[in-house]
Amino acid sequence: MRIIVTGAAGQLGKDLVPELLSRGHEVIGVDLPELDITDRDGVLDIFSEKRPDAVIHCAAWTAVDIAEDEDKKEAVRRVNAYGTSNIAEAAGSVGAKMIYISTDYIFDGRTGDRPWEACDEAAPINHYGKTKYEGELAAAEFCDKLFIVRISWVFGVHGKNFVATMLRLGRERKNLTVVADQIGSPTYTPDLSRLLADMIATEKYGKYHATNEGFVSWYEFACEIFRLASERDPVYSDVKVTPVTSDEYPAKAARPANSRMSKAALDAAGFDRLPAWQDALARYLDAVM
Repeated sequence: MRIIVTGAAGQLGKDLVPELLSRGHEVIGVDLPELDITDRDGVLDIFSEKRPDAVIHCAAWTAVDIAEDEDKKEAVRRVNAYGTSNIAEAAGSVGAKMIYISTDYIFDGRTGDRPWEACDEAAPINHYGKTKYEGELAAAEFCDKLFIVRISWVFGVHGKNFVATMLRLGRERKNLTVVADQIGSPTYTPDLSRLLADMIATEKYGKYHATNEGFVSWYEFACEIFRLASERDPVYSDVKVTPVTSDEYPAKAARPANSRMSKAALDAAGFDRLPAWQDALARYLDAVM
């Protein structure tokens, strides 16, 4: 299969491209500057020229707090909504399948501790989440052969992420505060890449949630990071993490309190769930330490 991967130079793209290549696919990885997804004509041209069988759309604006700045909001929308619309239109024009990578931030986090189902109604509470949901709507408008895959708390060896930040801060200071009242699931990019490669080979279109198994708070995640990191490097053995509430640690962008996501749609389609987040974290630390 000939597959275009947008955002190929990003954290997920750098793991996804080799995973697809290892399965014998022809992969066309694109990213800035060779392709600007907000350039509709440029997007249509490359799809018309390459005639892909599928596209996995990873490119996105992901700086959640910066997205709240008034002078950035339209730029965020151009990438996440209009750019996705361009990719979906181009995919539809050549009959290609499309996987759109979306986010837990399309939900408001107000279901108590009930995991969000893939069919639940969206109600984003920050601008990033709003534009990603607009991307979902645009993708569905233009592409019939569509998978929407929502992920959360992404980490991988090729980009900036919470785990890398904790490891850096743990070297710089020994007392850290981390939010304890936001619950969700980390997503390790090599594990997600394997699922996406499985998915694109099928015609089981629909909405899915794809994170590593298990629910955890950011505080609990940080504690496990330092517990496992200290087994590999004693510099982390005396790092103290103190839990705080979201109100005590204000950010520009509101975050959902409940980002638990149900994998029932994955199960129903016969896709394998991702491994436990603790297992994924251990493999990540083995790779970077």
